[in-house]
Amino acid sequence: MFISPRFIRTAWFSSPLKTAAAGAAMLISATVHAEPVNVAVAANLQYVFTELASAFTKSSGIEVKPSFGASGKFYTQITQGAPFQVFLSADMDFPQKLQEAGQTLENPKPYALGSLVVWTTRDLKIEDWQKLVNDPAVSHIAVANPQTAPYGREAIHALTTYKLADAAKPKLVFGDNIGQATQYIVTGAADFGFTAKSLVLAPDAKGKGKWVDVPASSYSPIEQGAVLLKYAKDHDLAAAQAFYKFLYSPTARAIFEQNGYRLP
Repeated sequence: MFISPRFIRTAWFSSPLKTAAAGAAMLISATVHAEPVNVAVAANLQYVFTELASAFTKSSGIEVKPSFGASGKFYTQITQGAPFQVFLSADMDFPQKLQEAGQTLENPKPYALGSLVVWTTRDLKIEDWQKLVNDPAVSHIAVANPQTAPYGREAIHALTTYKLADAAKPKLVFGDNIGQATQYIVTGAADFGFTAKSLVLAPDAKGKGKWVDVPASSYSPIEQGAVLLKYAKDHDLAAAQAFYKFLYSPTARAIFEQNGYRLP
């Protein structure tokens, strides 16, 4: 029986195989041509985020473009139309406020629990940091801005718990975010300071100074949350959703845990 080439072409292009192939081609095309996902990232994640983005890009082919800063400042920028698709905050408060302001596509969810430490690069007995607050030889204590940075807010909370807030007040030097406060510590501009555990565990911090945990009972849990933002709706939503989903994957959770975070 003779089968015309025309029939073969027609059968192929109307077959289920054609539908599957076309779908695969569209998926590949979407991945290849996807724009980078723009992510607003709390400064305490500066180092761990590099690992997260690398793992995500390796598995998906989609690039991620982070901007690092204070969570409170990102909240303001996002409400003013900043072009971010995903927001990783250092707390749950700012993501929830964005939801209340109609700036999100989903409910915020916690991705990690942060820990507060005190760190010094000077020859100080940092294990006695509470005594150091009252030491006349200590003139500068670094803290992130408590108005915009959750780690700064909880540092003040810890000082208040130990009834050290008044003694510390004239010595406090505020960083715009936890990253800047940490730089004050690393460079010695501050005698010691409060920072995120993830930052003292970063590769760049190895061998620099000494640090100890701030007792978790002295401050509120630093529950860090992420949210998919309204801006993503008209800007490569599929790619943004893929990255947002990745943050809660076993791979991402392992990365968070390896970098000093506890899991919610």
